[in-house]
Amino acid sequence: MEAQNSNIKKTASAGLLKSAGLIVIVILLSKIAGFLRDIVVANYYGASIVSDAYFYAYQIPSLAIVILGGMGGPFHSATVSVFSKLVKDFSIKPTLEIKKLFNTYETFSILIFGLIALICFFFPEGVMKIIISQASPELSHMAASHLRIMSPVIVVGALLGLYYGILVTYNKFLLPNIAPSMLSFGIILTLFFSNGDKEGIYLALGTTIGAFLQLLLQSPVVIKLGYTFKPCFDFFHNKNFNEILELLMPAFLSSTIGQIGIYVDIFFASGLAEGQWTAYGYANRIFQFPVGLMLSALLVPLFPLFSKLVAQKKFDEVRYYFNKGVGSLIFVGTFVMIFIFICGTDLISIALERGAFSHNATLMVSSVLFFISLSIIPYMFRDSITRLYYSFNDSKTPFYIAIGSILMKIIFNSILTKPLGINGIALSTTIITTINSFLLAILIRKKISIGYHAFFKQLLKILLCASIAFLAGSLLHIILAKFFVYTFVYKIVSVCLIFAFSLGVYIALSHILKVEYLEDVKEKLENKFLKREKNV
Repeated sequence: MEAQNSNIKKTASAGLLKSAGLIVIVILLSKIAGFLRDIVVANYYGASIVSDAYFYAYQIPSLAIVILGGMGGPFHSATVSVFSKLVKDFSIKPTLEIKKLFNTYETFSILIFGLIALICFFFPEGVMKIIISQASPELSHMAASHLRIMSPVIVVGALLGLYYGILVTYNKFLLPNIAPSMLSFGIILTLFFSNGDKEGIYLALGTTIGAFLQLLLQSPVVIKLGYTFKPCFDFFHNKNFNEILELLMPAFLSSTIGQIGIYVDIFFASGLAEGQWTAYGYANRIFQFPVGLMLSALLVPLFPLFSKLVAQKKFDEVRYYFNKGVGSLIFVGTFVMIFIFICGTDLISIALERGAFSHNATLMVSSVLFFISLSIIPYMFRDSITRLYYSFNDSKTPFYIAIGSILMKIIFNSILTKPLGINGIALSTTIITTINSFLLAILIRKKISIGYHAFFKQLLKILLCASIAFLAGSLLHIILAKFFVYTFVYKIVSVCLIFAFSLGVYIALSHILKVEYLEDVKEKLENKFLKREKNV
């Protein structure tokens, strides 16, 4: 029986790896589209009052389209958690009960977020004055103009979360991860026709167009699955919808609390020098490129699996997949962290330093990126274990911890922003992420024993390997800087050489110390390669 369970785990693990591999490719393409968008935006606006105004205003629609409607957002999580238990057969159309639930959910989303969108459209000046009270009148007025244009995105984001959840429930992982590239495409396309726009109006318009393109890309597949929209106002007597609300409301409030944390950051940043909030935004998106890629690739297929295994009370398998998943994330993420420490400035210069984006802007982004990157390990652990809480239908614990983080955010920002500027806000975020991850790790033991002893033993090995790889990569960086002229081509060659060398050191040491996550990946790659050879 034990051998049979082991074979089942290996088969499921291989299927999971295959799904994750496909998702990685798709998300990578989407992330590349996002980077191309950032390059275009940086070229047009640099780190200026215009870019600050846009990024301040974008925080409100981003709450809907990225945080609520994105991977792991409350709409996506609540949809997957409930619908994955109701849909028994993917090959047939949904029952009337499931369709009614879908329509009730969509009607509710349109009404609630439509009201918020109308407030932002008709009263943008008042909304922005609350958020950036320390900003100059010019910056506040410009941000309000951007918010009015982007207000429809608030409704679109909620629908994206619902559609995303439906597609993931049906194991259609690729399309929801392709769709976000439409936002980037909309911005790039609109800026191409901007004709020297100096107010950022086309930037805001491109965001709205991109959000609708994202929705239009997912809608036909959702309809084909049998989910057509028909207004339904059964908000109080639908048991399944009540279950969604039980999950959705605390998770929504938790995400909103997280957004309030960003608004706290905005409050402190709005009194800083021009371009600093833009620098924070670029650094965060560079950070999210590899981290978001890894989290999406693994957590998208893992979350519905967690939900089903918890429902079946197969806790040994939940523990197995959680430890493997988080361990693999941290193994890769730790190398990403040290590589950013070594080559962060060069990477930013290669990607963004052109047009209106100056070398001073590069240095600003680089320093912020350093402090944000310190949070890679706790960030990935926090996001992973939060999905585990959701699988147990517990969104209250993450919510309560998020509430406490707001007070901590105010305290740490007050202490760190004055001496460190925007870097203080980044360091404050890292400290709070670390505290949150520890609290979540401790409290999950009320539901399931994770087995941290073996996990931390592997983590210590990973950190040792990473430290030596960091020293080796830093030494190579110093040597290359002494013997070569600092040009654009040099930066590209230098980054590639340092990446290959430090990765080689990291992998070699991980092999010597027998880091099990390396062996897992190696085994899967060897099996896949040998299988292909046999097929040939």
